[in-house]
Amino acid sequence: MEQKYVRETRCFKTSRVFPLDVNNHNTMFGGKLMSLIDDIASITASKLCRVTAVTASTDSVDFLKPIRPTDYVSLESFVTWTGKTSIEVFVKVITEDLRTGKRDIAATSFLTFVGLDECNSPIPVPRILPETEEERKLYETASHRAEMRKTRREASKNFAHYLVTKYPWE
Repeated sequence: MEQKYVRETRCFKTSRVFPLDVNNHNTMFGGKLMSLIDDIASITASKLCRVTAVTASTDSVDFLKPIRPTDYVSLESFVTWTGKTSIEVFVKVITEDLRTGKRDIAATSFLTFVGLDECNSPIPVPRILPETEEERKLYETASHRAEMRKTRREASKNFAHYLVTKYPWE
C-alpha cells in the first residue's frame, strides 16, 4: 500500500474579506467561508490520490470567531486520515486583523472525500503518515470521527425514508 506524509497534502489559500463577502452583521457569510473550505479541501484530497476527489460529506464546520472586513483569512488544509477509499481532510481558518496583526482561529472543518477513477468508481487511497504533534493528534482522534460519521450517515439514510419529494403546490 502506498503511503504519503501529511505534508505532501498540505495546501494554503489566503483571501481578503470584501464588502460583498459580509452579511448584515458585517461579518463574513458562512456560505462564502464554506465555499473556500470545500475548494481548498478538494485540492488537498486530490493531492493525496492524484485523481479527481469528490466531497462525500462535510462533517463539520465550526465557526469560532467572526470574520470582519478588517481581516484577511488564511485557510490551511491537509489530510488527517485515510480509510480504504475515504479521505478525511482538516481545514483550519486563521484570521489576521490587517490593522493590528492579531491572529485567531476563526473556524475549523472536517470533510470527507473519495477519489474516483475514470469510470467514477472509488479507488483505494494511500495511507497517511503524520509527523508533527498537530498532525498526530488529528490522526489519533480520526477513528472516533469516522465512527461518528458512519453512524450519522446511517441515521440520515434512515431519516430520508420519511421525507417526501412532492412539492406543496402539487
